[in-house]
Amino acid sequence: MSLFDWFAANRQNNESAHQPQQEREIADGLWTKCKSCDVLTYTKDLLHNQMVCKECGFHNRVGSSERIRQLIDDGTWVEISTNITPTDPLKFRDKKAYCDRLKDYQEKTGMNDAVVTGTGLIDGLPIALAVMDFAFMGGSMGSVVGEKICRLIEHGTAEGFPVVVFCASGGARMQEGMLSLMQMAKISGALERHRAKKLLYIPVLTNPTTGGVTASFAMLGDLIIAEPKATIGFAGRRVIEQTLREKLPDDFQTSEYLLQHGFVDAIVPRTEMKRTLAQMISLHQPFHAILPELQIETHVEQEKEKVYETVASTNDFYK
Repeated sequence: MSLFDWFAANRQNNESAHQPQQEREIADGLWTKCKSCDVLTYTKDLLHNQMVCKECGFHNRVGSSERIRQLIDDGTWVEISTNITPTDPLKFRDKKAYCDRLKDYQEKTGMNDAVVTGTGLIDGLPIALAVMDFAFMGGSMGSVVGEKICRLIEHGTAEGFPVVVFCASGGARMQEGMLSLMQMAKISGALERHRAKKLLYIPVLTNPTTGGVTASFAMLGDLIIAEPKATIGFAGRRVIEQTLREKLPDDFQTSEYLLQHGFVDAIVPRTEMKRTLAQMISLHQPFHAILPELQIETHVEQEKEKVYETVASTNDFYK
């Protein structure tokens, strides 16, 4: 081999070594890349783990239908208020007419509006459940969202069911103006009547829960639960920093920060959500719902005897 041939062969080898390697093509929908740790997970395994990354615990956003499937016992879900649809009372228009925007989201999601409400069983316990869906206009709260949640609460009050609302929202829907803001007071009033009946209400705050939803029913629970690392707040971070003129902590407006400062009662991973909710509901059931009617008197008498025995033994001790 001549010196010229040696240089030519060596140059060709160097060029091929420096050529960028083509990335493996991944079948669409077969694998999912985690937004937090970039690990590839088989989509079926991710669904089986309720869309929670097994490597880092990142909670991917889920729709209302998937959320209901994760929580409610098979064959027990009954949706209510399905015939309520939004209108355009203000004839609002920005880059697009509000009525056209609604049609686009209805075709895209298959939903009438940003919340699904109904009743079902969770580990055999009855529940009135509302699930907000961020895929429909950012889960914004308009008149239909407010009306459906209000009717669900009133239905739960009438039936004696605990109410659970999964919040996922950017806040009030600006296209409906004051009509959207009125829903805050309307739902809060329904919750007060629910509370007066000594019935349980649990809001579950998912990523994100902001604006008028946070300023009303999301923070009125008897127990307030949040998913890990969810963004929760009222005004945006930048607005608050400009108002206060100081830098906020990096974890500001997260579930963990709010738990530390007493705004949230518990942070519950999605994989444990059904079991935790069922446990909380069972602990707060009315006394007559736990024991059959014929056993109540016997149970009370047994408890009285235990108290009498305790008092007698205490008196003997002090003698």
